[in-house]
Amino acid sequence: MKVLLIGNGAREHAIAWKISQSHLMSELFVAPGNAGTSALGSNVPIGATDIDSLLGFAKENGIDFTIVGPEAPLADGITDRFQEVGLLIFGPTKNAAQIEGSKSFAKELMLLHNVPTASAKTFSSYDDALKFLEASPLPVVVKADGLAAGKGVVVAQTLDEARVALHEQMVEKALGAAGDRVLIEECLEGQEISVFAFVDGERVSPMVAACDYKRIGDGDTGPNTGGMGSYSPPPVWNAALEQRVRKEIIEPVARGLVA
Repeated sequence: MKVLLIGNGAREHAIAWKISQSHLMSELFVAPGNAGTSALGSNVPIGATDIDSLLGFAKENGIDFTIVGPEAPLADGITDRFQEVGLLIFGPTKNAAQIEGSKSFAKELMLLHNVPTASAKTFSSYDDALKFLEASPLPVVVKADGLAAGKGVVVAQTLDEARVALHEQMVEKALGAAGDRVLIEECLEGQEISVFAFVDGERVSPMVAACDYKRIGDGDTGPNTGGMGSYSPPPVWNAALEQRVRKEIIEPVARGLVA
């Protein structure tokens, strides 16, 4: 198979490294790729969000299968565009990608399907958000609704920190359109685990768990980042927790996305 992999980060390097081991793959193109992916396939100078050019490249080069790494082209509907012309592509449709592209959509989906989640309220008015924030217990979480490359979440320990985060996101537009709407959310504390599965409609594959180092400083201090590394499997991950996550979170969310 001729494979096109979209993206240019460490994630895409890892995907390229793994799929290049497959006996099914004859040729790998990475758009735009990086120095690491260039050792595994051919980098193509097309940006990850240039859907028209990516589609043209896939058609002209007889690409059999496309894999999308970054969130932005998925939120822009790249999967729908490829499927419309009969090309195989791995990634959620534009509608399903809202779970990544909009935190308020994700929150509504979870509430609708009884998935346990922190209580939160969504605002598009800065004044209304500020009023609610000032009455909220601390610590409190301020989240930009849209895609912000992992940097749209502030866990504020003080009211001043929360006010600054809200002003930066909604008034100063530090994250652009991602901050047009903001969620003010209850702060949950404890061990964080990320759980990954492949989903085909309502069917969910066996799951893999990992722990991210989210905050920039030792001891969970400083701002959230797009990722400071991770490790897998987490020591707290076990069969009982796996079953609970599958039944209470992953399967209801998969059914909700289909609906």
